[in-house]
Amino acid sequence: MTANLRAAFDLLPEYLGWHVLLSVSALGLGLLISLPLAIAAARSPRLRWPVLALASLIQTIPSLALLALFFPLLLALSMLSTATIGRGFSALGFLPSLLALTLYSILPILRNAVAGITGVDPAIAEAADGVGMTARQKLFQVELPLAAPIVMAGIRTAAVWTIGAATLSTPVGQTSLGNYIFAGLQTENWVSVLFGCAASAVLALAADQLLGLVETGARTRCRGLVIAGLAGLVIGATAAIAPLAGFGKPAAYVVGAKNFSEQYILAELMAARLERAGARVTRKEDLGSAVAYRALAAGEIDAYVDYSGTLWTNVLGRADNPGRQAVLAGLTTELKRRDGVVVLGSLGFENAYAFAMRPDRARALNIGSLADLAREAPKLTLGTDIEFLSRPEWRAVDGAYGFSFKAKRSFQPTFMYRALSGGDADVISAFSSDGRIAADRLVVLSDPKAAIPPYDAVILISPKRAGDRRLIEALRPLVGAIPVEAMRAANYSVDRDAGKVTPAQAARALGAALARP
Repeated sequence: MTANLRAAFDLLPEYLGWHVLLSVSALGLGLLISLPLAIAAARSPRLRWPVLALASLIQTIPSLALLALFFPLLLALSMLSTATIGRGFSALGFLPSLLALTLYSILPILRNAVAGITGVDPAIAEAADGVGMTARQKLFQVELPLAAPIVMAGIRTAAVWTIGAATLSTPVGQTSLGNYIFAGLQTENWVSVLFGCAASAVLALAADQLLGLVETGARTRCRGLVIAGLAGLVIGATAAIAPLAGFGKPAAYVVGAKNFSEQYILAELMAARLERAGARVTRKEDLGSAVAYRALAAGEIDAYVDYSGTLWTNVLGRADNPGRQAVLAGLTTELKRRDGVVVLGSLGFENAYAFAMRPDRARALNIGSLADLAREAPKLTLGTDIEFLSRPEWRAVDGAYGFSFKAKRSFQPTFMYRALSGGDADVISAFSSDGRIAADRLVVLSDPKAAIPPYDAVILISPKRAGDRRLIEALRPLVGAIPVEAMRAANYSVDRDAGKVTPAQAARALGAALARP
């Protein structure tokens, strides 16, 4: 626990700095958009309803979905920009997060500002007109000062929402306090999860209290409180962002990873090899499957590990299964031709989807294959990872066997295994290189119809790095070098509480094991 806490504190300057920079930028943009809109909406009842309705509609979109939606949109715009003017921009990380959080910050500021301006006593507004004030003078000298406490209450709400939602920017490649939470949940590092939650909560409370000083000062006409609150915000934000100057030098390479333990370990293994070759490396972790490949194809990340079955079905849209070697050969040719992506080669093991059950349950129901499972499915609950039921692989296996489960439930992978052991699921869509299969003595059901494609772990290289000798020479020794037993052991060392190690430590141990003759 002490080691995990020390590791969390070591990462805090970078994670907190990016979190504050993102939150401050989004809140600032939200203010620039919301206040003029609020003034216009307060002046025009005809404009007021559609503006407030649109802001409310945006707020109903789950924040994680809004963040994810901006990535493909920006990626398409970047590709268009590159095609037209020869220069694109990064669609991963800060920009999609900034735009999504800006939209999220608008509603509370807009609604409170409209309420504050329209709530000014009509007698005061008439008095202002009576002394000959212009509309501009009335706005800045009467209406806005009187509405300021209500506007500040909206800004406080927007700040807390924005700081909280910024933790969800991790899956689109933006470093934030959410990195603690997403990685901790997957690796069952509860110290990391609690640390990320606590840091985000303290940051939100501090911002709220400092903005509260500004609100109190505006309400009581106390300039000192306003100055104290604003000074605290500026000093705090500057102190949090200052350490980022040390991270200002661009990395030579960006290594990506999806959101589970094996990916973290393999990303660390590749990064370590590049660092030993003298390169600076940045990790972009917790990426979704579609985001990771699109980011690689667009040159946003330089290398990551994916799986042949995922690429075959999700990227190429293939539903057939010509066999392991044919899939690898087809991927190597087609991804290079279509996207310029280099398949460097298989690491030497598969991490395939594998339906698994507790041995006592499988024996009681006489289930040993997916055909047997289909017979008993109406009595059973299927547990899957969050994305499996929306993937082509599920449609293929369901079409082949005609499953009709009593219930289907989706879990974060760690909790999926917990659900199986606790009886909340009867069968799960496990992963064949996961050490928990052997540790829990799970029964892996055979697939007599070969509906599930092969899932060789392969290193992918982005088109812009296709001729990069240093990158390829550093990573090529990993091709064919990792047996599934070694990968299972590394995964298990991270995924279980007993003797828990970090992904970086597991990667070092795996690298040392591979180096031994």
